[in-house]
Amino acid sequence: MYPTVAEVLALPVLRQGRPHVVAGAAGLDAPVRWAHVAEVADIAPLLRGGELVLTTGVALPDDGAALARYVADLAGVGVAGIVVELVRHWSEKLPPALVDAADRHGVPLITLSRETRFVSVTEAVNGLIVDAQVDELRAAERVHETFTALTVAGAEPGDILREVARLTEHPVVLETLSHEVLAYDTAGTDPGELLPGWPSRSRPVQVGERTGYHPGAGWLITVVGARGHDWGRLVVVCGDPPPHRHVVVAERAASALAVHRLVAKDTDSLERQAHRAILTELLANPVPPAELTARASALGVPLTGRLLVGVSVRPRITVTAKTAQSTPVLLRELAEATVLAARHAKVSALVATDDTQVRALIALSPEAGVDAVLKRLANDVHEARAGAPAVVAVGTTGGGPADARRTLVEAAQVAAAALTENVDRVVHRLDDVRLRGLLHLLAGDERITAFAARELGPLLNRDAAQGSRLVQALRHYCEHGGNKSAAAAAAHTSRTAYYQQLARIEQVLGVRLEDPESMLSLYVALLAHDIRKADDHTSE
Repeated sequence: MYPTVAEVLALPVLRQGRPHVVAGAAGLDAPVRWAHVAEVADIAPLLRGGELVLTTGVALPDDGAALARYVADLAGVGVAGIVVELVRHWSEKLPPALVDAADRHGVPLITLSRETRFVSVTEAVNGLIVDAQVDELRAAERVHETFTALTVAGAEPGDILREVARLTEHPVVLETLSHEVLAYDTAGTDPGELLPGWPSRSRPVQVGERTGYHPGAGWLITVVGARGHDWGRLVVVCGDPPPHRHVVVAERAASALAVHRLVAKDTDSLERQAHRAILTELLANPVPPAELTARASALGVPLTGRLLVGVSVRPRITVTAKTAQSTPVLLRELAEATVLAARHAKVSALVATDDTQVRALIALSPEAGVDAVLKRLANDVHEARAGAPAVVAVGTTGGGPADARRTLVEAAQVAAAALTENVDRVVHRLDDVRLRGLLHLLAGDERITAFAARELGPLLNRDAAQGSRLVQALRHYCEHGGNKSAAAAAAHTSRTAYYQQLARIEQVLGVRLEDPESMLSLYVALLAHDIRKADDHTSE
């Protein structure tokens, strides 16, 4: 907002006086809050700091100690600099005591070798300051209008941070109070330089107030929160102390983020959204880019040098039009239960929801007991959701970021297969789902769909046309390994009636059920049909 001493010296009205910096050159970047003419030696108590003191020196003492005291007093109140006209008192140079004191206290000391109208100087300098203040106020008003519009429009955090980066031209990071990165905008810089080691770099950086600049880190920090509940920090990465308008930008952005969180309380938290973004990109990239691993690390989940295990948690519910409305809420509750379970197990994890499940990627140290950790995590999830049973499935353990996609996909396939089983396990693995798991893996293959339609088509059409239950009778037969008596009992049908159903099945399909290959083919077709049917219900 204020011009520096160097900028003031560049004004034409001062250049005419031939200014010469004789001491304190390091302080030429100091801001000038006002230009003040002062001829008396004891002016310091009347100043507030930031003034550029203009004097002819006529009332200043010649005594070295008194001159040193004069400079010390002005430095004590924080003046921006001292300008002395070499015309009336000192004509060629200033006393050494005055120069030495200015150097010692870091106060710019400037001489003017020509007579200068101080009133013209104060008019020019103070006019420059007023103009800058007006410009600053106008800029602040534009900032206010910009973030008000974003707030009213319900802008997402990414949009808000993008505007901060545009207005300040500096990278910006939104982090939790535990220093995990929720969102960021690099302002065109390399994210590989911004994010690595973020939590450990951020923890020691404290400013002691709600908004402040930390010169050591080069960070402008403002706390984010509302209604007495603070939940994050907005960090603008800038090497130099920021101008006032950048402080206004940061604070208005923090307010917009706080409002967004209040309004979006019925949706996933920013943490879950940040985790989901990384998990989605891991699933889309078999070889994760370095930026992605840096983002995960900035969220407190390092992927390199870790054992990675994909986890899928799915509620045991039948998807209907009624339950579909409550499913997002149930999944968010399952996600929070999974997060708490991971914390209880003292492991880092990326956790997020999608349409049908909670996905998690657990990052373990190489020395960790994987099975023990997963069992403990799964037990905690089941205990937290005892009233709403869920399936907890895991993929095989991977050795780094390149294995993340595989273990996540495996976990989702195991969970989908386990849902169709009537077997309760603490943790479901690939070994547990066997053929059913393989068919889930191949569920999207049109050849599997065509095979199931070819094997079961006539039977499905017969049931649809006549209201019979031949497909269900076939399912009991296959599930009991061809044991007709056990299958009849499971179907709650007399043996005679059940045997007639089996004969009708053979007639419709043109096969012998006692043939092992026929029974195997039909059972595989039934499993594939059930999987496809479940997927269709899920997508509705």
